[in-house]
Amino acid sequence: MFKKSLAIACIVSSSLWSASSQAWWFSSSDDDYTQTKYPILLTHGILGFDEMLGVDYWYKIPQTLEAEGAEVYTTQVANSQSVEVRGEQLLSEVQNIIAATGATKVNLIGHSHGGPTVRYVASVRPDLIASVTSVGGVNKGSDVADFVRNAVPEDSAAEAVLAGLTTALATVIDYLSAGGYEQDVLSMLTSLTTEGSLAFNQNHPQGIPTTACGEGEYSVNGVNYYSWSGASAFTNALDPSDYFLGLTSVLIDDSKNDGLIESCDSNLGMVVRNDYSMNHLDEVNQFFGIHHLFATDPLTVYRTHANRLKNAGL
Repeated sequence: MFKKSLAIACIVSSSLWSASSQAWWFSSSDDDYTQTKYPILLTHGILGFDEMLGVDYWYKIPQTLEAEGAEVYTTQVANSQSVEVRGEQLLSEVQNIIAATGATKVNLIGHSHGGPTVRYVASVRPDLIASVTSVGGVNKGSDVADFVRNAVPEDSAAEAVLAGLTTALATVIDYLSAGGYEQDVLSMLTSLTTEGSLAFNQNHPQGIPTTACGEGEYSVNGVNYYSWSGASAFTNALDPSDYFLGLTSVLIDDSKNDGLIESCDSNLGMVVRNDYSMNHLDEVNQFFGIHHLFATDPLTVYRTHANRLKNAGL
């Protein structure tokens, strides 16, 4: 009985440690370790938000980067829309932040559907963007989106039900996070499919690899391109989201995936890594910072990347 209790205590303690900001980990570095030349803007994915009911989408990431000098902004766009609509909304935020701060450019980091969203802005206004970083980005489509699109015929009753339920959820999220955006779930779904992503890439090819699992151009039109992603759908038994992502991962052809996106399909520009022991939500330090106990802390990945941008003069 004692050994069993001790084992449980160790597991809980380890989980709490992994979910913390690990302040001691950061205290040894310089005060300006993450102080990039240009502000960092974070852009969420589908059904995402900046902050909702006291919960941050980018859990502890802005605070971690700001603690060592970075200027960070969490942006909000429609949580369920086409890439182009979301991109135009983000472009407006970029312009507003530049006007308010006096910065000449910004560094964009986008997660999931935020990946192609930030790519859109860099494609149409490269003069405003210093770098683009795609985190678990839907850059060549998602097998999960393909499955849903193929399983639900267009203009069918099933599509109407799916669209209605998802739109209701998207609208609630938008309301609770004070977004004020119109949602279009079917346009969002189309843009996440392989066909939709490839069509988008035809118009916005910057940084997209030309080989199956290679890297893309590192710099295009003065914008530096980076990416990273996870490759493990199930990373911590104490994380409720792992069970959902474990199920969706079986729909993906390649076993190397984060539960929603095949790792190679997330590649963009300079690939930092596409094999972190993270699932799709670990990539933004969710669920409340619970992640793999013995793998790289997501907060460390963001700190290191901010330092990478700083050293590149960005």
